[in-house]
Amino acid sequence: MMKKLQKLGKALMLPVAALPICGILMGLGYAIAPGVMGVPGAATSGALYNIGFLLVKAGGALIDNMAWLFVIGVAVGLSDDREGTSALAGLVSWLMMTNLLSTGVVTTLMPAIADDPVKTLAFDKIQNVFIAIIAGIIGASCYNRFKNAKLPDWLAFFSGKRCVAIVTGLVSILVSVVLLFVWPIIFSALVAVGEGIIGMGGIGAGIYAFLNRLLIPTGLHHALNNVFWFDTIGLGDLSHYWAGDITGQNGVTWSLGMYMSGFFPCMMFGIAGAALAMIKAAKNKKAAIGLVLSAAICAFICGVTEPFEFGFMFLCFPLYVVYAALYGIFTIITYYVGFRAGFCFSAGATDLVFSSFLPAANNTLMIIPLGIAAFVVFYLVFYFAITKFNLKTPGREDEEADFAEVDKNAKLANNDFTAIAAAVLEGLGGKENVESLDNCITRLRLEVKDGTLVNEKKIKAAGVAGVMRPSQTAVQVIIGTKVQFVADEMAKMLK
Repeated sequence: MMKKLQKLGKALMLPVAALPICGILMGLGYAIAPGVMGVPGAATSGALYNIGFLLVKAGGALIDNMAWLFVIGVAVGLSDDREGTSALAGLVSWLMMTNLLSTGVVTTLMPAIADDPVKTLAFDKIQNVFIAIIAGIIGASCYNRFKNAKLPDWLAFFSGKRCVAIVTGLVSILVSVVLLFVWPIIFSALVAVGEGIIGMGGIGAGIYAFLNRLLIPTGLHHALNNVFWFDTIGLGDLSHYWAGDITGQNGVTWSLGMYMSGFFPCMMFGIAGAALAMIKAAKNKKAAIGLVLSAAICAFICGVTEPFEFGFMFLCFPLYVVYAALYGIFTIITYYVGFRAGFCFSAGATDLVFSSFLPAANNTLMIIPLGIAAFVVFYLVFYFAITKFNLKTPGREDEEADFAEVDKNAKLANNDFTAIAAAVLEGLGGKENVESLDNCITRLRLEVKDGTLVNEKKIKAAGVAGVMRPSQTAVQVIIGTKVQFVADEMAKMLK
């Protein structure tokens, strides 16, 4: 099970890699043109506004459609040979499920749902990352299972890869029927939980923050967000904050901003501390730096945390639970020290600056000691947990971590990638003996049918840095940073 989750985590790296630059663009855009996010009194025209608007829309093109990236990334990453047909299958599943589970379709099939605002909201939020990951898994699974399917002669046109999308569609219909009944029940239960903790003051705010982060992988955090941030049940922490209200006026009976403030020290500084811990604890530091550093910058500027969170939540879910708990703790602390800030987009530096000018803002400079504390606590907790329990964060994944020093200095003897791929393939026992081919940052990862046919001397003679045998049928060939070129050539030979 853990191996499958790690494979899913690796598949998510493909879409996650596209997110940091988009988040940074949006942060810069909002900083240049706060009017785009609706800051009261900010300019909504002029050259600077247009530049900021353009940057926000450029970044938002991917951030706002993040689910599409995850569908394709997961479908391709989990397929046996990373073939484009799997991406098409994942997209078929996504389009079918989100359409069948859209509010319009659901209320037509089950009119009673239209009279239930919570269930209606559940299906309004069906286009989320959780459904995207399910669609990607369905697409990849159908591709792996049916890519070589042989149909009767009269259906021969639909044999092989052409039947993958058809099977995917049928499976997606069945999954949609299950979700039609399951999704609103889970969503409604979380709304009820949110309503139950409203009267618990700072402790309730901490529980909310913990659940908010914990539910990110499922997309069900929207259920809680709508309870606390918007006027779903008469609360609306976010909407009242940006409307310029204060506690005690216009129906605001709680400490305005209490359900947003705790996210700022965690997203701006805590993630940076956790990222540093991952880098320090990594054996393959290049792999860790490449992922978490850009993610930390993205989180600090504009509060886009997905590049960081999806980078380790499936590789190491226990640590993700600890990460969510830290959000809860800091939200409680910010409540009692009186720090109040709000966000329109997310809890990054951009929103902090502009929210500080609104009436409900309080003790804004407390972000400095709170941020320092979050950085230190996140760093210490992450570093201790990672090293003490040998957690598989980026740069520490199983075999890759153990041989990081070999990989770091690995270089090919020459740049004739075709010849190297051919020689490695011969040492593996020929194309008939190769079950699957994959690659990471520095290695070819292969599964062979008969491990006794593998000739390590022949493989090393191709000019590679080394060969590993994690199991009888698993072979890893250490290539170095040019591994992708060798993998591409070998993939051609395996067809």
